[in-house]
Amino acid sequence: MSADAVPPIDPGFAIRPTTDPLGFVYGSDVFGPVCELRRLDAIRPSLRDPRCAGPEIVYAIAMDVGTEDRRADLLARNLLFGVVTYAAGRLGEEPVRSQGHIHAVSASCGRSTAEVYEIWAGRAVILMQETANDDPGRCFAVEAGPGEIVVVPPGWAHATISADPRQPLTFGAWCVRDYGFDYRDVRAHGGLAWFPRLAGDVLEWDANPGYPVRRPLVEKSPGDYTQLGLRPGIPIWRQYLDAPDLFVWVPCPGRADAHWRDFTP
Repeated sequence: MSADAVPPIDPGFAIRPTTDPLGFVYGSDVFGPVCELRRLDAIRPSLRDPRCAGPEIVYAIAMDVGTEDRRADLLARNLLFGVVTYAAGRLGEEPVRSQGHIHAVSASCGRSTAEVYEIWAGRAVILMQETANDDPGRCFAVEAGPGEIVVVPPGWAHATISADPRQPLTFGAWCVRDYGFDYRDVRAHGGLAWFPRLAGDVLEWDANPGYPVRRPLVEKSPGDYTQLGLRPGIPIWRQYLDAPDLFVWVPCPGRADAHWRDFTP
């Protein structure tokens, strides 16, 4: 994707990902920070082969973007919109991916919080599990393409994986403003319960021996999130514009406690 390209879906405001350099370009009415770049050397300790070859800059992330006319409302609602774009390619035999974490307890609500992903370009697998304890609980690999939404419940360990090494992956996400990442239990087990591996361009999975209790991995498409008020096929930014209270359960996960019990992503 060139610097003048747009994502395959319209995210609802003027922003476009770039590959040279890796990052984003904002429209005249859009606010956003300078992208933070994750370099390969910074994530080597989380890889199966820390000596692997791969893109020098693995991904670019910009937390807190949006249109100027909504800035005050986002602050008032404690909502934050983040965007991430991954480089194409692979990390040795592994796909380009994040390290894996749990959302830290937010001071604003006293709990780990939920997150809502929307894929803009490429293909993603959101790998998630109920805990990062010795028994990870239920484990899911949710594959999604442009325009599809994936919800990560509060307290779940998760990582975002690029499922197609031939193209960049770009996505947006709703999260709490005072977000934080807890890596401790994931790192103590050497990663999540399943390792992604590329066999050619096909994603395969190997169990992580760092977990004494092995649970099966359920590979699936995104679930039906209509009970959370989400509408398929509508950009999540536009859903917020249409109903500003819609994502109240992101910074206040207790508002959806009935849905988190036995949640299937």
